Amino acid sequence: MKAVTVYCGSSTALDEAYEAAASAAGAAIAARGLDLVYGGGCIGLMGVVAEAASAGGATVVGVITHKLRGWEQANDECDEMIVVDTMQQRRAIMAERGDAFLVLPGGIGTFEECIEALVGRQIAEHDKPIALVNVRRYFDPFLAMIDHGIVERFMRPALRSLMVVEDDPVVALERILDAPLASPPTRDLLPMHSGDDG
Repeated sequence: MKAVTVYCGSSTALDEAYEAAASAAGAAIAARGLDLVYGGGCIGLMGVVAEAASAGGATVVGVITHKLRGWEQANDECDEMIVVDTMQQRRAIMAERGDAFLVLPGGIGTFEECIEALVGRQIAEHDKPIALVNVRRYFDPFLAMIDHGIVERFMRPALRSLMVVEDDPVVALERILDAPLASPPTRDLLPMHSGDDG
């Protein structure tokens, strides 16, 4: 394990609990001697996690699009800044450069990144562990949506086992680094078909 990809928001004026979690996540990544791969911004939780990781001695790799470079105020303090044309390229590089995914609260882009990582794990495109940091129960509606999909038989229960969910970012990081999740058999993850018994 060399690097952790962190997905998180760039919004500001957030409850301090979110910023505290981002700071703790960045510091924990640095303490483990890992690199941080993230969205390249210097504001919101992006800025907080990058600053904490850098302060702890981690190498910080930012990935951002040309369009978002101004909007999210690109972090000029990154050790490496990769600027790309599209969000698809951004997500691909962030996913490739990290060996695990740590998902902090964020906006629709963060959910998109999280879901793409989860789908990739579901269909065995990668085996990288995924952890959601459920600060202030932020991800409860997302988890409830997955549970609803399971009840309605669009998803299988084993899908939930592909993610660690913890309130504390340090605990979440420790869980995915110390005991990476094993994937259930593919048949337990693919969508259900008529006649399946679950």
